[in-house]
Amino acid sequence: MSFHESPRPSDEEEAFYTQCRAAYLSVFRSSLTNIASKQQLCRVLQQAGRNPSNSTLSKYWTPRTSKLNFDDFCEILKCEKKTEETELLRAFRKMDVNGDGYISRSELEKALTTRGEKMTTEEVNAIFSLLDINKDGKLDYTEFCRLLVSTVEQCQIALLERLEANAKLKRQNFGSQSYSPPKSSLSSAAAAASQATVTVPQPPETPRADSDTTLKKDSRSSSRPSSARSRRSSLSNPITVTSSSTKTSKIQEPSGLQEWHQSYVKGCFFLEDDGSISSLQYQLHIPQTTNVYLTIQPLSLSHRPDKPFSWMTVDTALFVMSAGETKEDSTLVCFTESKDKEKYVWKGELNAGTYHLLPFTSGCKLKKRSKKSISNKPVELVHRTDTGELDLTRELREVLSDIFEVIDVDGNSLLSLEEYNFFELRTSGEKCDKDAWAVCKENFDMRKNQLTQQGFMELNLMEATEKDGDPADLWVTLEAMGYNRMLELVDACPFQIDVHCEGTQPSIQPLSMDSGPKLLNQAVQKSITARTGAKALRGQDNVFIYTYRGEHRISSLIANKTNQKVTVHVNNEQSRNCCSSRGMTVFAVEVPARTKMVCQHVLPINERQDWTYNCVETMLPCT
Repeated sequence: MSFHESPRPSDEEEAFYTQCRAAYLSVFRSSLTNIASKQQLCRVLQQAGRNPSNSTLSKYWTPRTSKLNFDDFCEILKCEKKTEETELLRAFRKMDVNGDGYISRSELEKALTTRGEKMTTEEVNAIFSLLDINKDGKLDYTEFCRLLVSTVEQCQIALLERLEANAKLKRQNFGSQSYSPPKSSLSSAAAAASQATVTVPQPPETPRADSDTTLKKDSRSSSRPSSARSRRSSLSNPITVTSSSTKTSKIQEPSGLQEWHQSYVKGCFFLEDDGSISSLQYQLHIPQTTNVYLTIQPLSLSHRPDKPFSWMTVDTALFVMSAGETKEDSTLVCFTESKDKEKYVWKGELNAGTYHLLPFTSGCKLKKRSKKSISNKPVELVHRTDTGELDLTRELREVLSDIFEVIDVDGNSLLSLEEYNFFELRTSGEKCDKDAWAVCKENFDMRKNQLTQQGFMELNLMEATEKDGDPADLWVTLEAMGYNRMLELVDACPFQIDVHCEGTQPSIQPLSMDSGPKLLNQAVQKSITARTGAKALRGQDNVFIYTYRGEHRISSLIANKTNQKVTVHVNNEQSRNCCSSRGMTVFAVEVPARTKMVCQHVLPINERQDWTYNCVETMLPCT
C-alpha cells in the first residue's frame, strides 16, 4: 500500500491561509465554527484588516444567507483586498478643497453626508472629535492614513503572534481539512507580516462566539486545586517581537538637517541606593510653530577612549509635555519611540510654546550590580610628586574630566554657578552661594565668571590637600556621580538631548533635580494608557492591565479602580530573551485603591535576536 502526498501549498498561499486563520480564531474558538450573522462577518473581516462597507457585506450576506464557513471567509478575503495607503490618500485629497493637506470639519461633513453611504451630522461630529487630536478643527489626513494602515498591519502581527504562541489553536482543524502548519512555515509567515513595527496596541479583547460554553465548563471545575482556579483571575499577554521588525520603521533624518536651528543639552541618569533613577529635567521654548526633530542618546565620553562604555547600551527616551501652570495641567505631547543605533528619535510638528523635556530610562539596563566582583583594592586617587607635593593621579584626572563634561550641561566647556550647583547638590546636598562663588573666582581658574576644567581640577586638588591626602571625601564625590572603587562608571548613564527646529531657534534650560518625578511618572503612565486598550483581569471588573508595545520596549500598567488596595502577582517565566526593570521574573505589585501604577518595563537582552514577552498577571487574594 502506498500513500501519495497532496501537493503542498506555496509559501504565499500558506502565509495567506495562516493570516485568514489568525483573524478567524480571534473571533471564534474554532475554524469549524460558522459565521452566523452579518455582524459577525463584519467583525471577522475587520480582524483581517478589511474595512467592509454595508454594500460589501450585503454582497456576501444576502437575505437567503444563514451561515458562512471558514472556506467561504477565505474566498471573500481573496476578493476583498486591503485598503492601501495611497488609495486612502486619494480619497481624502478629493475632500481637501484647498489642497493644504488638512480637512476641516465642514469639508468632512460635506463628503460623508452627501456621498456614498451617507452619515448623519451627529456621526460625522463623533468621528471628527476622535480624529482631531490637536483640537484645532483640522484633520491631518496624511498622518491619519499612515497610522490607520500601520494599525491594521500591527493587528495582523498581534493575531499571528497569538496563533504562534497557542499550540492548541495550531492543532485545530483548518477549515474543512485537518491542518497543522509546520512551525517553519508559520514562523516565516509571521516574520513576513512583521515587516511593520509593533508600536501600536494589540486588538481589543472580543467575546468569543461560544464563550457561554466556556464559562459553564469553568463553573463545573470547582474541585480543582486553588492554584488552577486562580487562573480565572489571570491574564496572559504573549507578544513576540522579531529582530527584523524594527529595521523597517526607522525614522529618516530630515533632509537638510544641518541647516536647521539646533540646541542641545547634556545630563545624566543616576541610580540611587533604593533602585530609583533620577536626572535633570529641562524646559524647551519654541518661539513659533515648526517642524522638530528630537533625539536623545547615551553620551560617549572622549577622555577615556581605552575604556569600554557599558552605559552606551542603556535605553533612553524623551517625553515632551506641555508646560501648564501646575503639574496637573501638563499633558503629554509626544515621546521618542523609534531608534537609530543608540539614538532615540521623534519627528513632527510642535506648536509655539513652552514644554517640559523629561528624560527617561526603563531601569532594565541601568541597575545595581553585585559588588562581589569588584577588587578589594581601590584605585589610588592622590599621590605625592618627586618634590613631596600632593597631586591627583592620572586616573582620577581622567574621571574628573569626564565628570566635567557631564555637568557642563550647555556644552560650552565652562561651568556656570547653576551648573556647578547641580554637581554640588548631587555630591554634597548643598549649594554654593554667590559669595562662595566669588571666593572660587579668586582661587581657581575662571573665564567669564565660569569655572574652567583646569579650575575644576584645582578645586578637587585643594579638597585633597586640605585632608592631607585622605581620599575619603573624593570617594564620596565619585560614588555620588556613579563610579565604583575601580573608577568605572556603573551607577550612572550620561546622555545628550538634541533639538532641531526647521523654522525657528529653540532654547533649552535645565530645571532642578527634584522638579518632576511625579511629572515623569504621569507622562510614562499616559504613554502606556494612550496607546493600548485596557484588559480586565478575568473575574475582576475593576482591575485592568494596559500593555504598551513599542519598537524596542514593552511596558505594562495596572489600573485599580476598586476602593481597596489589590496585589497582583506577575510571572515572566515564559518570556524569552527578556529583561525586566524589576530585576526578577516573578514578583508582586501592590496597587493602592483607585490608583494606576507602572508594573514593569521589558527590553530584549539581545536586540539582534527575536524576543518573546509572555507575562501572566494574577490577582492574589486579600489578606
